[in-house]
Amino acid sequence: MSETRSRRRRRAVIAVATVASAAVVGSTLAVTQMGASAAETSPVGYASMNGGTPGGSASTVVTVTSSSALASAISSGTSQTVRVSGLISVSGMLKVASNKTIIGVGSGSGITGGGLNLSGVKNVRIRNMVFRNASDDSINIQDGTTHVWVDHNDLASGYDGLIDIKRGSDFITVSWNKLHNHDKSMLLGHDDANASQDTGKLRVTYVHNWFEGTGQRHPRVRFANPVHVLNNYYRNIGSYGVASTMNAGVFVERNYFENVAKPTVTSTGESAAGNLKVLNNYKVNSGTEQVRNGASVAAIPYAYTPEANNKVKATVTAGAGTGKI
Repeated sequence: MSETRSRRRRRAVIAVATVASAAVVGSTLAVTQMGASAAETSPVGYASMNGGTPGGSASTVVTVTSSSALASAISSGTSQTVRVSGLISVSGMLKVASNKTIIGVGSGSGITGGGLNLSGVKNVRIRNMVFRNASDDSINIQDGTTHVWVDHNDLASGYDGLIDIKRGSDFITVSWNKLHNHDKSMLLGHDDANASQDTGKLRVTYVHNWFEGTGQRHPRVRFANPVHVLNNYYRNIGSYGVASTMNAGVFVERNYFENVAKPTVTSTGESAAGNLKVLNNYKVNSGTEQVRNGASVAAIPYAYTPEANNKVKATVTAGAGTGKI
């Protein structure tokens, strides 16, 4: 028995060392683990590539409790961590500068009445924030913004999109968010006529998000290839789950669909069809996925370890949203 336990310990040490080695980030390719951990300290997927998304300085920290203080802190030229304390009422879209970590304190902090606008910036983390009743988008990422991590937020009841990514933005990970009580959840690519700016960009990883009673756009994709939709949980979806249009390439892998009549579609609105492939999605009282030209979906450019599809519901409902980091 002692020799058996010793061998098991040696194997465990080897396994840990192997995982640690796989987490090394190269100059152009991030090798990531996408297991069941609900509180990664750094992003997986696209936001981990090409230098990653470290966010604002952890040694320069400011806590804000008012709309004026919040607007000033997140738009300043200082690399810093901005701690949002309480649910702050704001008006319109607040400008976010580069090199920021915006993080809510506890489980109920965030903003109501407005949203965050990231335009032409880089290296931003938005974590543990509540977003309610935005007059436009809750989070708008546009105009070539790169390296953004949107993680462990709770978003609902906005006017337009909850998390919209467009106009040539790139290297973004959207993880562990809960989206509910809303129609148009997440747009990726804003217009059928924007191919020149968006083709080759809009690379986004959507992983471990929880969509509850939302209508459509989870996400709705134009041009981007490949987009990775992995290990998300969809329940009681009104119109459709994931849409690929305008020759986009979307890989929908090991998600959990419950009460979703159309888990995936390859056309919506007036947009031309996109490419979409599926792998091992778990379906409960849900329809058949639409696919198109699976070979036209490019390979995912990072290594990862997916979670088993039948475990996704339990993992995501336990870990997504605020108060989990």
